[in-house]
Parts: sequence; C-alpha cells; structure tokens
Amino acid sequence: MTSWRDRLSALAREHLPAELAAAWTGLFRPGIRLVTDGEGARVGRLGGAPVLPADAQWPEWPGRGPLDFLASVDCAALPRESLSIPLPAAGTLLFFYFDADRRGSDDIPVLEDVDAARVVFVPAGGPSAERAAPDGLDPYPARDLFGEVVATAPEREHILLDQTRTASGETLDEAAEEVQIPGEFVGSEVFGELAAQARGRGPEHQVGGFAAPVQGAVENEIAAHVLGGYRDPGLAEEAAQWVLLAQIDTDDEADMIWGDAGMLYWVIRSDDLEAGRFDRARCTLQCG
Repeated sequence: MTSWRDRLSALAREHLPAELAAAWTGLFRPGIRLVTDGEGARVGRLGGAPVLPADAQWPEWPGRGPLDFLASVDCAALPRESLSIPLPAAGTLLFFYFDADRRGSDDIPVLEDVDAARVVFVPAGGPSAERAAPDGLDPYPARDLFGEVVATAPEREHILLDQTRTASGETLDEAAEEVQIPGEFVGSEVFGELAAQARGRGPEHQVGGFAAPVQGAVENEIAAHVLGGYRDPGLAEEAAQWVLLAQIDTDDEADMIWGDAGMLYWVIRSDDLEAGRFDRARCTLQCG
C-alpha cells in the first residue's frame, strides 16, 4: 500500500529545491476526503435528512429561518488512524448552513453571522430519529460518502510558511520567492498549486487536515475576526489555535453551490475541539 503522502511528496521533490521540499513535506497532515464514489464503509452522507435526538430543535438563524442540512459524518466510521484532529470515538457530526442563494434570500451569511451555520454533535446510543426538513426547505439530494486519506499541506499565507525554516535558515515563504513551476505559479503560490495537483479533480469535501483555501488561510481570517483586524500583533498566535474541522465544497451533483464555485469551512479552536464543544465551531465562505 502506498503512503497517503507519496503523491504530494513526489510533486514537492520534482518542483521545489531539495531543502524547501524537505521542510514543506515535514508539515504534511492527513485529511479525510469525503467522496461519493469510494470503497469500503460509508462514513457519512451529503444532503437528505439528518438523524437528530428526539428532543433537539432544528437549527435556525433567528429572524431568517431554519438552516439547510448539508452533511453528516459518522465519527466511528472514519479511518481513525489517519485523523489529524481528536474527534469522538463514536457519534455523528451534523453540518447546517443558511443557503441564501438556494432559497432566493438576500440574507447572505457573513463571518459575523454566527447563527447562520451550525455544527451539531449527536452522541451514539441515545434516542434519535431521522427528521424531515421544516416546511419551506427543499433538502439536498442524499448521497453516501466514503473516506479517502489524502495529503494536505499549509498553503496560501498559512502561518506555518512563515514559522518553519529550511536547513539553510530561510522561512518557507522566503525560500519560495525564487521558485516557479509550470503555469506561471511563483513564490508561495507554488504550495497551493502543488497541493491542488495532488488532490486532483472533484469536490474537495474533507474532514481534518489543512484547509484547501480558495483565497487566503482560513485560520488567519478567523483570527482577524476574533481580534478585530489583520494588524493585531497577536494574529499569528490566535490563528495557531484554530484547526479545520471540515470543509464542504461546491458540488453541482449535490446541488450545493457556494457563491462563485466557493467552499465552506468549519474551523474550531483546539481546546474547544478536545472538549467536544462543537457548537463553538465557526463557519466561513471563500469563493473566487
């Protein structure tokens, strides 16, 4: 069996100077890509109806209405030996979001709208049942998800590119300044391009690992919101506290379209994740 990191490592060695490739590949984390055409046990589902505890209310954005149910992830079914984040051994994560475009609403969520997206954790073994969507919501088509372990890496302004050094003492950002790969990608852009080549085509739904940002690092975006701006001297320290819980990509077959072919990201502070405080996860949208 080949290693989950082999393809991206080979691309790094092919296109980057040896010292830079060695330093960058040392940062790789496994991510669990969620695909609809995989093999093995089902690890979740896109769309359909969520299984909620009997006494749970359907999540809503106060004043705007109920949230759309996007996906479920069965924590016990994931390939746990490849998880980069400490998820519960059992139970289900449910992801909800207010899809303004799909329902023809002008109330498009922004990062400040914390109630416009929600993560609900349903413990295993308790009384629960499949719940139909509230009146007026059109569920996304149900599609089973399977897990594939993929290599993920810091890219697009991630703080680790400034904090990690090559054997010669340069940061990864500094060492990449003179690098260019086919397609006119230069400097730190090469990290994102190589990661994208390794991921291949298809929607990039994922649990754990590094985010695949459409724009800048999502951790920086969240940290800037928490601190009140990108100029705060504590930005890097704050950004380091946040990790990717999951990302849900634009997926035409699932009728999920986020802005201009964008991506939804749920990130959470490491201490909240370890304590199981999934209600504190934050969602942000990036698109082209």
